[in-house]
Amino acid sequence: LARMAFPSSTLKFRRILAHFPQELSLAFAYGSGVFQQAGVPSSPLQNNMLDFVFAVDDSTTWHAMNLSKNRSHYSCLKYFGTKSICSIQNYGAGIYYNTLVPCNGRVIKYGVISTDALIEDLLRWKTLYVAGRLQKPVKILAQNENVKLQEALTSNLKSAVMAAFLMLPESFSEEDLYMKIAGLSYCGDFRMLIGEDKSKVMNIVKPNMIHFQKLYSHILQDSPQVVYKHQLGKLEIDKSPEGQFAQLMALPSTLQQKITYLKDSPGKNRDVEEILLQVAHDPDCRFVVHQGRINLVYSRKLLWKGCQHTI
Repeated sequence: LARMAFPSSTLKFRRILAHFPQELSLAFAYGSGVFQQAGVPSSPLQNNMLDFVFAVDDSTTWHAMNLSKNRSHYSCLKYFGTKSICSIQNYGAGIYYNTLVPCNGRVIKYGVISTDALIEDLLRWKTLYVAGRLQKPVKILAQNENVKLQEALTSNLKSAVMAAFLMLPESFSEEDLYMKIAGLSYCGDFRMLIGEDKSKVMNIVKPNMIHFQKLYSHILQDSPQVVYKHQLGKLEIDKSPEGQFAQLMALPSTLQQKITYLKDSPGKNRDVEEILLQVAHDPDCRFVVHQGRINLVYSRKLLWKGCQHTI
């Protein structure tokens, strides 16, 4: 995704990537070790742990090759073989992490997800975990020519904009928009309620406005539902029931389901479109969407906290 590969030195990342099997459909680095965050001094940025996600077409084959190259990265699960690792990977958000790995003079963490599981999360927001990562600035290090994956990456960004529109007032600033987008996969997450920095979203957005603009400016320019009032520095969106219904219908299916669960009375068994039309006419539409999003994040089932390999 060319718009996501920002112009800065990628040499240190590519040197790290060279330690791994190269059969990757997508590889990206993210987090405070890549992009400056407010409240984190710039000088020790090079000492921050580097976070990576690798998407692979065949998890079993990739882990087998990686065990051959980097056996020390794995926990005791390496003694049970690649099938055990892949079975763990299938839990929760479908991603397997190796953490606190020394590599090329740095400490890194890397997650492995199948290409199919990544595409499903991007399109449906099944857990909004990796999809949520990719709604914020990341550094793309490798990407093959998988058209379906490329389309899913773009779809995820458009879905983030639609969800943010629904939760914002009629008029808002560009920073308001990116704050809402950056918070999609955080708000309601138990990590944000227990010991996590409550200002994390602001710290991500403020120093990286230019990167958010590179991600989303073309989507905003192409959207018929938003008008940019340049003289006021404000964006305005259609808050009519018709406009909100169009936005609701454009949401990923998992979020639509979470919203309908909130409004569907037991025994009525109404279809999704009928319920979303009701939500579009609800004066509290933005709050219903907000609660649906929170329920989506919570439904990661708190995934497990005891195992460090899945999220």
